[in-house]
Amino acid sequence: MKKFLVIGNPIDHSLSPKLQNFWIKNNKLDAIYGKLETHENDLSELCKNLREGELDGLNVTVPFKKAIIPHIDILSGHALRTKSVNTISCEKGILIGHNTDIDGFELSIKKLNFNLDDKTAIILGSGGVVPSIIYALKKMKTKKIIVSNRTKKKAEELKNIFNDIEILDWGKLTDFDIIINATSLGLKEDDKFGIDFSQVGGNKLYYDVIYEPFKTEFSSEAKKHKNMYENGLQMFLHQAQKAFKIWHNIEPNIDDNLINFMKSKSL
Repeated sequence: MKKFLVIGNPIDHSLSPKLQNFWIKNNKLDAIYGKLETHENDLSELCKNLREGELDGLNVTVPFKKAIIPHIDILSGHALRTKSVNTISCEKGILIGHNTDIDGFELSIKKLNFNLDDKTAIILGSGGVVPSIIYALKKMKTKKIIVSNRTKKKAEELKNIFNDIEILDWGKLTDFDIIINATSLGLKEDDKFGIDFSQVGGNKLYYDVIYEPFKTEFSSEAKKHKNMYENGLQMFLHQAQKAFKIWHNIEPNIDDNLINFMKSKSL
């Protein structure tokens, strides 16, 4: 039986096992997918287990998408350009790091038919998935990309990879077409941004990378001012679909039955 894991910290909220095991069962594969709360000093051992065949693949989430890189042999083009890895495969003992977050974000935006050509985007947050979002926005010809993070220094570090992005002080807003919450704010019910969204106006897209819970302060603010809102579920599904294809050479279905299953409380 093949064994796969998603690693991160925290990890309890992850729906990756629910999704991946659904696809494994539907495709009648002899495999199992679990989750493991991980610390940075565990990364070397996990990669050793993967290299030696005790594991067959890893998904990597916050805060290890960059920290895992020194333990990997080869990076795919997307992973190399963003310095971010969320999927690891192993071929003949060689570990390959992939970035499927880029495709996940891009496909979810295209599904909305939201044209980003010549538009302005604000990204809240600077860790984990943000380099992938910036890269995808650039692919979609976004005119201006602005990053705002509670720790300004971390936002400024992104300019080492993307030197044309702009940095905005946390709590401030400027005019935009799409605003993306790539922080962890929203994972807890009482999370507050400390940002005044009341002057934003309408006809904007609020995009939340968080997919669980489905209702957050960010989603409430979007709907209050009659803006579009997209939960992170579609991005999550599409990045996972790409990872599944890498491991099993099968592209699983994303349809209404799957979405209803993911929103249900069943495992």
